[in-house]
Amino acid sequence: MSAENRPGRAVVYLRVSTGRQAEGEVSLPSQRDLTRRFCAARGWEVVEEYVEPGASATDDRRPVFQRMLEDAAERRFEVICVHAFSRFYRNGAEMELTIRRLRKLGVEVVSVTQPTGDDPSQEMMRQIIGIFDEYTSRENGKNVTRAMRESARQGFWNGASPPLGYRVVEAERRGAKIKKRLDVDAVEAELVRLIYRLYADGVEGSRPLGVKDTTKWLNAHGYRTRRGSSFGVGSVHAILTNACYATGKWPYGVRNARDGTRHDPSTIIHIPVPPIVPVALFERVAAKLSDNNPHVTPPRVVNGPTLLAGLAVCARCGGSLTRSGTRRRGRVYSYYSCASHQRRGRTACTGGHLRTERLDRLVLDGVRERLLVPERLAAILEALVERRAAREGEVEARRAALRKEAEAAEEKIARLYRAIEDGVVDLDEALGERIRSLKAQRDVARAAIERIARSHQDAAAITGERLEAFAATMRERLETGDVQARKAWLRAVVARVEVGPERVRIIGEKASLVQVIAGQQASPQPRVSGFVRKWRALLDSNQRPTA
Repeated sequence: MSAENRPGRAVVYLRVSTGRQAEGEVSLPSQRDLTRRFCAARGWEVVEEYVEPGASATDDRRPVFQRMLEDAAERRFEVICVHAFSRFYRNGAEMELTIRRLRKLGVEVVSVTQPTGDDPSQEMMRQIIGIFDEYTSRENGKNVTRAMRESARQGFWNGASPPLGYRVVEAERRGAKIKKRLDVDAVEAELVRLIYRLYADGVEGSRPLGVKDTTKWLNAHGYRTRRGSSFGVGSVHAILTNACYATGKWPYGVRNARDGTRHDPSTIIHIPVPPIVPVALFERVAAKLSDNNPHVTPPRVVNGPTLLAGLAVCARCGGSLTRSGTRRRGRVYSYYSCASHQRRGRTACTGGHLRTERLDRLVLDGVRERLLVPERLAAILEALVERRAAREGEVEARRAALRKEAEAAEEKIARLYRAIEDGVVDLDEALGERIRSLKAQRDVARAAIERIARSHQDAAAITGERLEAFAATMRERLETGDVQARKAWLRAVVARVEVGPERVRIIGEKASLVQVIAGQQASPQPRVSGFVRKWRALLDSNQRPTA
């Protein structure tokens, strides 16, 4: 007897493809009404309802669908009723295999709007319908992808969650469609800038932090993600490596949403977004991340006896200078040598060698005589002060936006308190969580305003007396300190030393120099080792080396 003519227990499976359809309450109620009336007309008892809102039917990676198949294996019903076979599957081959597997369990799949049964002509028709549904799904997907790429090419946001620091705003209306763009969220943008400053320079008297210490600092000071959870090392690292914060370009279409494979770089579309951090700061962070990579910085660079290890680079090829040496007549001679030349020969770089003592003395004398002079320090910082003054309008706009956010949060908190006092609402757990969230938003905005004010007081804090005191202290430390202390103090003001055949260039960061002189950073500290030796490399912990 066919499934349509025998009584039994039935279940209905309801599905829509997108979350918007599920929220609209249009398709699901219609499917529910038709399938239940269909089952009632045939005398089937509907024992359960399986609802899958916002799930694609191109495969079986659907939790509710899988639960239904498990219940079918336990013989809890005899019929699965769907509005159309496209609700059950949009893959012809997979649908047929699933239907045949269910038939072995005594379960039939019945469609309300399409022919069903075990007659050969009906089975052929069902297979044709399954193939056509799959074709239609692929065509729809192709058209949707093309439309979304065109929308991204025009600079619009396609609906994904925006990165921290941005919010989605309405850009224009095209009929019933609302086109959206990304705009800067004043409070979250300050949090992003804080993360970059913590990692690059440190704040509030702290030294520059690593990724893990930055994460700990944020969580310890009450900062939370957009969803209200604590920060993790992975999320902080993703923020520090997200180039859109500096370039103002968000890459769209980088990976395939189904299998995660990367698309051809030439097909990637860059959506313009407002930048949040300066390009120079992003590049400094990227360079530090590269230096701190455990596969890049060996322990000898950090705790070895070589003063310029990790700072000195070859001006010809950009490769680092490493220590080499030779022994003659019982005496050891130490040199700085180009690592590219040492590893790959003259084809990589013509290289060269320079006595360690000579290059150390050249750099120390250059820093002491050309940088650590109050007049020279004042001249170097003058241009930085002028640039900061030119950006005063931008900074004031940031302050105004943050004040507006803080005042708005304060007003919302006051309205909630008034509603509680007047008995309009009761103070329950959800309302208490909302008040705590608003307070956190207000406190973040106020703290950001204070940090902006402190950061723009650096120039005023750099007086002539402070320049003289700093220069004298630095000269003393570089001359009398041990190797590790001298390395730490030197790195506080020097970012790179380029060694060429005729001249040596000493390059530093003015922003770091301002912080050190203004006393924002604590005394320079040596870096920690980049990595340690692996225990029993290439061997499992339970394995023993064979003879």
